[in-house]
Amino acid sequence: MATEGVRVQEVKDLTRIERIGAHSHIRGLGLDDTLDARNVSQGMVGQTRARKAAGVILSMIQERQIAGRAVLLAGQPGTGKTAIAMGMAKALGEETPFAMMAGSEIFSLEMNKTEALTQAFRKAIGVRIKEETEIIEGEVVEIQIDRPATSVASGAAAAAKSGKLTLKTTEMETIYDLGAKMIESLTKEKVQAGDVITIDKVSGKIARLGRSFARSRDYDAMGPQTKFVQCPEGELQKRKEVVHVVNLHEIDVINSRQQGFLALFSGDTGEIRAEVREQIDNHVAEWREEGKAEIVPGVLFIDEVHMLDIECFAFLNRALESEMAPILVVATNRGITRIRGTNYRSPHGIPIDLLDRLLIISTTPYTEQEIRLILDIRCEEEDVEMTDDAKELLTKIGHETSLRYAIHLITAAALVCRRRKGTTVEIEDISKVYSLFVDVTRSTQFVMEYQEMFMFNEIDGDAEDVPMGEEQ
Repeated sequence: MATEGVRVQEVKDLTRIERIGAHSHIRGLGLDDTLDARNVSQGMVGQTRARKAAGVILSMIQERQIAGRAVLLAGQPGTGKTAIAMGMAKALGEETPFAMMAGSEIFSLEMNKTEALTQAFRKAIGVRIKEETEIIEGEVVEIQIDRPATSVASGAAAAAKSGKLTLKTTEMETIYDLGAKMIESLTKEKVQAGDVITIDKVSGKIARLGRSFARSRDYDAMGPQTKFVQCPEGELQKRKEVVHVVNLHEIDVINSRQQGFLALFSGDTGEIRAEVREQIDNHVAEWREEGKAEIVPGVLFIDEVHMLDIECFAFLNRALESEMAPILVVATNRGITRIRGTNYRSPHGIPIDLLDRLLIISTTPYTEQEIRLILDIRCEEEDVEMTDDAKELLTKIGHETSLRYAIHLITAAALVCRRRKGTTVEIEDISKVYSLFVDVTRSTQFVMEYQEMFMFNEIDGDAEDVPMGEEQ
């Protein structure tokens, strides 16, 4: 019977491909330890007062001091409201639930508006479930795999592999017999001698914690992802507390659908009966009393909140009074406008009774210097080389038109530069795309000039003096 060590093929690291989004450069709120906003930090620029206010809210969320509160981010278009919300999501980390939706998402033929809002609320409420499990933790001394010779002529499949795994701690060493599934798991995790691993006795899941410090001199060079850990102490088998964080909506779906967990992937959640939610809330309350679970109030961010109607606002008023309500963060770029579903006008298109519950954070337009800093960050994020003169011209365009328009021109100018076999975007590339793609102001001037040639023209000579967007 041949005995040989496990051979793991060397796999080249693949570059992780990520889609560059409008806010993919944001890593946090850019605050220091005293919650003062740095001018440029973690992808955030300017808006120091708004970011500091968001940081205060964030610290209260992390300390679990508030729940069922609501915050309104109000400001002109392109002043960083969604960016601040994304910064809050990044700063909260993975364990605190952060659900994001747009106000128009709730209008669906598949479920009613209050059901959509209820599901969004429960996505933002986490449950940290604690359970004890038995694990085997130790440093791998040796892996031996026996591959019995098989007869190809017999047509039989490859015989089941077996082997032995030697694990040790600072106090003991034990040899374990391996089956085919464990050998497959070890190979998949690329486990080799000198690694410190944990094995879940119930599920058989193997987790590779890192390399032992004793093996740190085995190779002349190590990759940046190599992590060194101490050899475990005590016994190999031990009980460990494992913490799982799930949100209430996931528990709702699993308990309300026959296909259970698969419904989360298919997206076919449908409407969930109130009885199911009531039973789940009772179970979660029992777990809390027994110390098995704790509630983690997260954040629900609703962008374009003025798109909600009066029924949704009434639901939000009631939902915020619930015991297990998350922090509600809403954003709008509207001034005094009509509340959807009524004939009444109100600041931001939100009823006065709900506005009274909100902590309002206002954002201000960016200065020309701040626009330049944002464009620098976006050029770096989109991997575009640009001369200082071209950046100055783009900054001026952003200041006179809009920041979003200037950001859109970055990639377009890079493509024009590439077509002329250039490597750095010049002023002529910016000028070229500026002439190809018009901004809102130039587009409006064109429409006003040639309005008679367009179909369904509703602007007559008497209404030419009425400002755009103002009701007549």
